[in-house]
Amino acid sequence: MPTLEKVSVDIAVVLGSTIMPVHQVLRLGRGAIIELDASEDDEVQILANNMPVARGAVVVSGNRIAVEIKEMLPRGSAYR
Repeated sequence: MPTLEKVSVDIAVVLGSTIMPVHQVLRLGRGAIIELDASEDDEVQILANNMPVARGAVVVSGNRIAVEIKEMLPRGSAYR
């Protein structure tokens, strides 16, 4: 297991998405709010190295935000 301890994995949680023209993106500044196509109760997608690996839910407890894994996605045949 010591070899696995040195492996880095980028984890990302996708809350939603939107489509925005480039000129609008270029005008965004600090504190800008971008509306997404999702609500706080929607499922989130969990990515590991940009590959979908699970689905989950956002959990808010006080001033902490976390993601609870609800379902692991099957791996593609290329990753077995």
